[in-house]
Amino acid sequence: MELTGKQKRFLRKLGRDLPTTVAAGKAGLSAAVVAQADRVLSSRELVKVRVPAGPRPQREQMGRELAESLAAVCVEVLGRTVLLYRPGNRPDAEERIRLP
Repeated sequence: MELTGKQKRFLRKLGRDLPTTVAAGKAGLSAAVVAQADRVLSSRELVKVRVPAGPRPQREQMGRELAESLAAVCVEVLGRTVLLYRPGNRPDAEERIRLP
């Protein structure tokens, strides 16, 4: 799934006030981290993941790998925070994120 620049800006705006709900430790992307991120994405569609400190290319690679393993989109990597989006299939249409 590819997002346009306008859609990414919209999601970054929504993600600004979200709390970080998933944290990856020094071991990196373990199966537990991926499973937790999957559960949160299933209920929220947008999630912030805290990754370990390291060089920027390494953090970006972790964000891409996590997004790929979850069938999600890496919207942004800002510092040690990765913002992921995956459209949900909630029955209540009012709670879904509507992209412009």
